Amino acid sequence: MKWEENVRKTEPYVAGEQPKEEGIIKLNTNECPYPPSPKVRETLENLDYEALRLYPDMNGEKLVNALAEYYHIRPGQIFAGVGSDDVLAMSFMTFFNGQTPILFPDITYSFYDVWADVFRIPYKTCPLDGDFRIKKEDYFIPNGGIVIPNPNAPTGILEDVGVLEEIVAANPDSVVIIDEAYVDFGGKSMLPLIDRYENLMVVQTFSKSRAMAGMRIGFAMANEKIIGYLKDVKFSFNSYTLDMPSILTGAAAVSDDAYFKETVGKIIRTRERAKGELAKLGFTFTDSKSNFLFASHKKVPAKEIFLALKAGNIFVRHWDRPGINNYLRITVGTDEQMNVLIGFLKKYLKEREDD
Repeated sequence: MKWEENVRKTEPYVAGEQPKEEGIIKLNTNECPYPPSPKVRETLENLDYEALRLYPDMNGEKLVNALAEYYHIRPGQIFAGVGSDDVLAMSFMTFFNGQTPILFPDITYSFYDVWADVFRIPYKTCPLDGDFRIKKEDYFIPNGGIVIPNPNAPTGILEDVGVLEEIVAANPDSVVIIDEAYVDFGGKSMLPLIDRYENLMVVQTFSKSRAMAGMRIGFAMANEKIIGYLKDVKFSFNSYTLDMPSILTGAAAVSDDAYFKETVGKIIRTRERAKGELAKLGFTFTDSKSNFLFASHKKVPAKEIFLALKAGNIFVRHWDRPGINNYLRITVGTDEQMNVLIGFLKKYLKEREDD
């Protein structure tokens, strides 16, 4: 049809499966296995129903102020959006408008190239080394911007803050975005450097460590100038993105630091225990500092294990692409869920060996 000539076409992001059946163990989308803070429930129970007829605060001030107090920065240094995906997409639209390609790793969050295609941004991917680490020299070339997740996904690898600072310092004419979706599970944030480097922006999310993927809350932290540019684009695009329940429950979650630390601690302990159990079964994996494991078996192909687990109602993530096609990304669930996973793998691998 003639009208299709004017359609903006792109290959969309493919999310992990969302099975609807009962009895599924879902370890494929890196959601938190525990509920949000009880203060979130309390906030929802006391929500002013009548207030839902009003537009929410455009700036999400209650949430932004809570984050500013928690991270010891100024409210003007925070931009809140509908999940970190919204924040990142808005950042691509705002900062990456040159003709020189932006740079990001070749094995990374698969939304980056989707946004680049949608917004017609030229990009170049930089190959990771044999240990799935970035090579900092790859980012010392002319570019239109840089995006690096830390820890990376799907590898779980954490880069040293010193390495990332070198990249930021070497690119004063480009905005450098550090995507810290998983930083709370063992990483060190670049946040303390936002006052030192005008071109640095740090992005985090409530979807993982704060157990609120369903509320869609993400935020960026940077100097006021960067945040101001982001707000200009947001308010020209869609002024009322964060809804009132998200603003209020997000602020409530930030206020409950004890629960946050308890939840993160449980996930880290389960992750480290699972590493030991999987190693006994012949798996190798990266030293994940995230809420997932990136694992490969020494003898059995990853796709085979992936399909066997799926048949057993245990969902993990597998990508059929070069470089990572023999790895599984396994979200860290509760101890009970991980016990079922490990028990299934023990039985499956023994039966396969006996055949």
